Amino acid sequence: MIGLFNDGFPPIMDGVSLTVKNYAYWLNQKNENVCVVTPKIPGTQYTEKYPIYSYTSIPIPMRKPYRLGFPRIDLPFYEHICQKPFSLVHAHCPFSSGELAMRIAHSQHIPIIATFHSKYRDDFKRIIPNKTLLALLIRKIIRFYEAADEVWIPQAAVEDTIREYGYKGKVEIVDNGTEFSGSADILTLKSDMRKELNITDQELIFLFVGQHIKEKNPELIIDALSLIREKPFKMFFIGSGYAEKELHEQVKSLKLTNKIKFVGNLTDREQLKRYYAAADLFLFPSLYDNAPLVVREAASMQTPSLLLSGATSAEIVKDMQNGFLSGQSVSEFAQKLTYLIQSPEKVRQTGIAASNTIARSWENVAEEVQDRYKSLLKRYA
Repeated sequence: MIGLFNDGFPPIMDGVSLTVKNYAYWLNQKNENVCVVTPKIPGTQYTEKYPIYSYTSIPIPMRKPYRLGFPRIDLPFYEHICQKPFSLVHAHCPFSSGELAMRIAHSQHIPIIATFHSKYRDDFKRIIPNKTLLALLIRKIIRFYEAADEVWIPQAAVEDTIREYGYKGKVEIVDNGTEFSGSADILTLKSDMRKELNITDQELIFLFVGQHIKEKNPELIIDALSLIREKPFKMFFIGSGYAEKELHEQVKSLKLTNKIKFVGNLTDREQLKRYYAAADLFLFPSLYDNAPLVVREAASMQTPSLLLSGATSAEIVKDMQNGFLSGQSVSEFAQKLTYLIQSPEKVRQTGIAASNTIARSWENVAEEVQDRYKSLLKRYA
């Protein structure tokens, strides 16, 4: 059995949770014996065709809907999972589920892969002001990756982050995918959704999808849009997070409520796909994200992204070719938006190029993952 371990799984709808879900789904489709191990979310009933083993958890303050898991105090679960005959475990985070995966790998003498998905230092900085404690936590995380048989990263630029944290070992690049890749009749989806949203032909739709947290820099979007308020656009924010209330207040104070709408969490993936299709530009000024799925999801629906130059997430984008890059200031972001509003044909062509160069199906990714698993098992044997 192959075990996929992560501290989040849908209905938590972040990039890592969706990565694990798509790994599990497609590996199962390819006849792999696979399971998911994750903290328990009260009230959640899973209907997947592969087993999901969940353990005791509590809410993380200020980070709803994330959970802090305690697998070792959940004795029935712990005894059950430790008896499972795993052939390989794959940890997608270094915390409770990752530590459990490492313990199982050592006790059963099987290989463990660990994927470095996130900028953990940025996560901790907001809640841990003590630099010494922060450094100790980062060192603990790096020790976890040093103990893995293989360390994977989702794109090449992420290597800079893990090296900065102190990791000196080898890394393997394994891309993320998108379930929207290869969608047919995008133009019909676009037209229908624009009608549903009551958007005129003269207006552009801007979109942001992700956690509403300051690390992702959503305030910059709002400030930039306030500088071009006279332009014909509508902006939609999808998601939630601790900064949501502040963002609402920012929009209100800048008198942009007629231009900017907050959709909230959207767990219906088909409806989310329709928003991607309707959008002309995906705005993502985050310096926090490593390899965001949302940029690939937007690209799969021929919607190009506007990102910040120098961001890790911008590595896959070539400015004016398959996406757009801006300087990191509000005024530079607003200037780029102004240019793009005036260049609809360039935006359209760039969206098509993004679809051809950035979007990769999860099925295709799973085939590579399956080959890599088999190769590691052979070497380990």
